[in-house]
Amino acid sequence: MASLNDDCHVLVVSFTGQGNINPCIQFSKNLIKLGVNVTFSTSLTAFNRISNLPTIQGLTFAPFSDGFDGNFNGSTNSFREFNASLRTHGTEFVTNLVEDRAKQGCPFKRIIYTTLTAWIGLLAKSINVPSTFLWIQPASVLNIYYYFFNGYEDSIKNCSKDQSFELPGLPLLSRRDFPSIVFNDSNDWTLLAMKEHVELLKSETNQKVLVNTFDALEFDALNVIENVTIFGIGPLIPSAFLDGNDSSDTSFGVDMRRSLENYMDWLDSKAKKSVIYIAFGSYSQIPNQLMEEIAHGLVLCKRPFLWIIREGANGEKPFEKLSCKEELEELGKTVDWCSQVEVLQHPSLACFLTHCGWNSSMESLASGVPVVACPLWIDQLSNAKLIQDVWKTGVRVNANDEGVIERNEFARCIEIVVGDGEIRKNAKKWRDLAKDAMKENGSSNVNLKAYVNEILLGE
Repeated sequence: MASLNDDCHVLVVSFTGQGNINPCIQFSKNLIKLGVNVTFSTSLTAFNRISNLPTIQGLTFAPFSDGFDGNFNGSTNSFREFNASLRTHGTEFVTNLVEDRAKQGCPFKRIIYTTLTAWIGLLAKSINVPSTFLWIQPASVLNIYYYFFNGYEDSIKNCSKDQSFELPGLPLLSRRDFPSIVFNDSNDWTLLAMKEHVELLKSETNQKVLVNTFDALEFDALNVIENVTIFGIGPLIPSAFLDGNDSSDTSFGVDMRRSLENYMDWLDSKAKKSVIYIAFGSYSQIPNQLMEEIAHGLVLCKRPFLWIIREGANGEKPFEKLSCKEELEELGKTVDWCSQVEVLQHPSLACFLTHCGWNSSMESLASGVPVVACPLWIDQLSNAKLIQDVWKTGVRVNANDEGVIERNEFARCIEIVVGDGEIRKNAKKWRDLAKDAMKENGSSNVNLKAYVNEILLGE
């Protein structure tokens, strides 16, 4: 670890979701190892739910009010209101924070903003502070948005179910492989956020973008956007599960949930490569019908499972409503939260049934765990395409003509993934390449060092 440079301090600003914060915190840790001091900022909606912030030399925290501070109870459809409030309050806070540090004689060298916070990039331009974009989804998805807002919007929106698209640096895509928001109304707040990201990329030449991926995984996608240099610096996963250089780095350290149940002892009691792990991320509420079909699919497989099922927004307990609850209790275990990076490393795991959020996709890939892909929305659809058809580390479930993924389909895909030696071989290959990328001379480590030396320490 390099000595901290007192003259090099950056501000990292993240959206409030767990899936946004985790990679940003790991990125911050990686910067600190290279001698960069980091102030990490997001809103109190997140900070108020984190029980124990990590204590790391060189890392400080700067929470700000978003106007709700954890009391936003709206539906997904009303997130526009939350995002507008976050943006207004965050703009004021970051402006004051940057100005105060400058007055104290210790200005931020750079602001690093992340997915869904393009407004921070715009703010940085308006107050003449250099900024860098950290994209925490695959480079392939960034490319899709770039093409969408640069001449392909109508073609993509109007493509039929059976039509295929060929875009530079990307595999052949069908309608179901695009991020779901590209088919939303043009005023959808998430789509507008992506448009702002693309417009910022186009506003300057020779920009450098950091991405939570690695060269071997997305070589073509990292090299197709003109006038933008994209660096793969991932996987942004705790060191103990990748390069192993820091055995104490076993978690992100900013979990908003805790489980009181001892699931690791339960996993220890299971045979090697026998357990199906099911989790759908920190945002996704699984529709009742989908949960019922998954449950019956597990019963059909008759394999042990560990299933992460959270309470509903009003305290409902979805597991209690399942028609096959008793059969499930004989087969497996449900908990409301787990340390996913730790679970995925466990030798008892046979496969991972996942929504294909990018963090989950990278964590499973870096752990060498085959995937049953069940994407729900946004980038998950594109990630599932990459998992099945490009990296070939899993199988994507298919819906019937009514749009329902049936129990037999879940059982079929689980059995394929568990029994397919080629899929398991590919999973091991990508696990090894992910670890290689983060080693001392690995591509991601070299890329991050180059960024730090040229952009942060060289300015």
